Amino acid sequence: MNFSLATATTIAQETLLHGQRSGAAPLAVAVLDGGGHPIALMRSDGAGFLRTDIATAKAWGALGMGEPSAQLAIRAQKNPEFFTSLAQVSGGRIALAAGGVLCQGVNGEILGAVGVSGDTADADERCAIAGIQAAGLTAIGGPR
Repeated sequence: MNFSLATATTIAQETLLHGQRSGAAPLAVAVLDGGGHPIALMRSDGAGFLRTDIATAKAWGALGMGEPSAQLAIRAQKNPEFFTSLAQVSGGRIALAAGGVLCQGVNGEILGAVGVSGDTADADERCAIAGIQAAGLTAIGGPR
């Protein structure tokens, strides 16, 4: 099962709204399906043009490795050789910073991932979690 376009759009819109309400810097959000393909990609007014690529890389890395990007960042500090290789193998498509959050469906299946970029990594992650939860789904973020 994957996200519907309506669900992905809700997640993206609610993520950006949470950022605005919490005083975050302008954000970009990427919602990827279970195969790593983008369904929704949005950028707030004022967000830098690289933010969409960074948000996508956070989500793609989390989805591809099966754990939140915050956890990947911690693992990369302990095993830099592996993550250097991973970055090369992926063509540089992985960002090792918090803000890439897995999205779990009601039956426990991973539906996809959400990536956010624009503020601090921790603020990005909080916004992603808020967007996922606003759509009635479970967010898997942070170090585990």
